[in-house]
Amino acid sequence: MKNSFAANVAVLGGGAAGFFGAIACAEANPALNVVLLEKTTKLLSKVRVSGGGRCNVTHNCFSPAQLVQFYPRGGKHLKEPFKQFGAQDTVQWFERRGVRLKTEADGRMFPTTDSSETVARCLEQAAQRAGVRVLTSTAAERIEPLSGGGFCLHLSGNQELRVQKLLVATGGNPKSAGYDWLRHLGHSICEPVPSLFTFNVPNSPLKELMGVSVPHARVVLAGEKLEYEGPLLVTHWGVSGPSVLKLSAWGARRLHELQYTGTALISWVPTYTEESMRQWLQTFRTENGKKIVAANPLFGLPQRLWRNMVEQVGIGSEVRWSELAGKLQNRLIELLLRTPLQVRGKTTFKEEFVTCGGVPLGEVDLKTMESRRVPGLHFAGEVLDIDGITGGFNFQAAWTTGYLAGRAIAASAQE
Repeated sequence: MKNSFAANVAVLGGGAAGFFGAIACAEANPALNVVLLEKTTKLLSKVRVSGGGRCNVTHNCFSPAQLVQFYPRGGKHLKEPFKQFGAQDTVQWFERRGVRLKTEADGRMFPTTDSSETVARCLEQAAQRAGVRVLTSTAAERIEPLSGGGFCLHLSGNQELRVQKLLVATGGNPKSAGYDWLRHLGHSICEPVPSLFTFNVPNSPLKELMGVSVPHARVVLAGEKLEYEGPLLVTHWGVSGPSVLKLSAWGARRLHELQYTGTALISWVPTYTEESMRQWLQTFRTENGKKIVAANPLFGLPQRLWRNMVEQVGIGSEVRWSELAGKLQNRLIELLLRTPLQVRGKTTFKEEFVTCGGVPLGEVDLKTMESRRVPGLHFAGEVLDIDGITGGFNFQAAWTTGYLAGRAIAASAQE
């Protein structure tokens, strides 16, 4: 015989969206009995590892019209939700609970403590104060809509939970089969593919430069309308950094179709065109003819990167600018503007994995995050077909959708 218990509201998923939704619901209607279920032993795991353990809470972008431009999937649908609860609201929400945020030069916002534990503890304490009951190691193995409304959740450990309202905040899943239980409830699914990944370049000419970074590069996928500018990092497996990660987000579906193969063209000095660089070098050579090419990096490039390119071109270690053959200069210009890297695969970081795909937004009322197909079923976070580029945007989508879902459930659930 099953151990049966009841609650007004169940929240599936102990991550950012689940906690935020549960807190919003319980604070808006304290009389409700809200239960949060997490199938693993760990709560808020992505919050804890985000931003290298510092937690990139949101982005310093307080205009909904601008904020939506950072979402490869879901952006156009998020404008109204961001008007209801945007980045400014997130900052104030955490500050009211004792967590102050700071803005870094690139717009990312972190707790002033530089510790993700500050954010995780804040959420756990807010849930506790609001009366949310949190159960770990508890998975919903089957969900059964009840004829009179509400749901029966068949849980691990031979338990059964009956609720009026259900908030699904289970995150993204890399495998399509991971969404089958939502298909059984009547939803379709946008097929999941990875987003936010780095490029593997097994035969990279830059392999010896692991750790070298450039603050402003342009990455272009040859033959495709895909490019992005930003910091770039050379790794032992290929290239990474915000420019690569953001390109992978915008091109997630196309790169999946290409099986993560293609040619990435790197411009190390994207402010120059071929013509403007040629003109600049002509003036430089006239004024600095005695300087040795290999020993004097140009354009603010790291010494190791500059030497690598000079060697690739075939310029001797003692050649001066006045002696440099035009043919070799042309090759150097080509490498500076279009270093070709043969991409043969990707690397994702398991803890910070982001999925493109999930429940289509057309099947959800974005004012309340309620399913248009199953009354009483709400969604929040990455289980939806929403994903942002790096910089705090995925967390902002989690806070926003969790907050709207929680408040809507609180308004509609009966005590």
